[in-house]
Amino acid sequence: MYLEYEKKLLELKERIENLNALYRTGNRDVEKELRSLQKEFRERAKKVYSDLSPWDRVRLARHPKRPHTSDYIKYLIKDFVELHGDRRFGDDRAIIAGFGYFRNQPVCVIGHEKGRGTQEKIERNFGMPHPEGYRKAIRVMKLAERFRMPVITFIDTPGAYPGIGAEERGQSEAIAESMLTMGSLKVPTVAVVIGEGGSGGALALGVADMVCIMENAYYSVISPEGCAAILWKEQEKVKEAAKALRLTAGDLKRLGVVDCIIPEPFGAAHWDHRRSALVVGYFLKRCLGKLCRLSLDSLLEARLRKFKGMGVYEEA
Repeated sequence: MYLEYEKKLLELKERIENLNALYRTGNRDVEKELRSLQKEFRERAKKVYSDLSPWDRVRLARHPKRPHTSDYIKYLIKDFVELHGDRRFGDDRAIIAGFGYFRNQPVCVIGHEKGRGTQEKIERNFGMPHPEGYRKAIRVMKLAERFRMPVITFIDTPGAYPGIGAEERGQSEAIAESMLTMGSLKVPTVAVVIGEGGSGGALALGVADMVCIMENAYYSVISPEGCAAILWKEQEKVKEAAKALRLTAGDLKRLGVVDCIIPEPFGAAHWDHRRSALVVGYFLKRCLGKLCRLSLDSLLEARLRKFKGMGVYEEA
């Protein structure tokens, strides 16, 4: 489950956890060795993750141990109440949506959820929403607007589900309506790309006043595999595709697609879910604090200007 260059880090982590268990039982003789191993782990992790290729970042974004939306809710949102169903067809478990308290402030939280373990992954459809998932998100967003609650979204999906049933129930319309709804919400909105940000399935929850991205997450119009298949007709070209797509956090910040990059503890979020959530919480608090000070007109104007200004185009 760990990548090949992480094996030595995993060995160190296991030794640290064993010593930590002894230390917690009152064995103070292991403290010196424990501190030494912790320092070695930090230094080695910093070196390992400092110079990764775009394809390596994509693989990290898909890491099976990476924290999901449910993990961030557990650590950051108090008294979370999840809502279900789109009032039309059914409930899509690939989308979590509900309300809770973030640092004593009532908020709406919506995010993709991939699930853990084979059974839950199947139930969550591997984080690929159907139309009813986006319509559930729209319903909850409008509730948040009615009660003047800020909206926080967590993006982590390879893309919207492309099956026949999803298309028959209006997948593209649901995504477009979600984007339109987010673009006109009369409350502050913050989106955080925590893993994969694949195509319209991700953008449906990404039309926010501020868009943040985790250090090893990616955000792209197509997956590297899809790009390689279209441009080169070869899956072996995924590394070249990942580089050409400019999908890493650094590239997206330089292009103005995202507003800030959130650093990951020890270089990768999967080593410490709780600490990763606390770092995300720090950035969320800062973003919401800034947005909540703006007037409604300024908020909507800035949001519109932000997305209209993206990309390169010429007027005919």
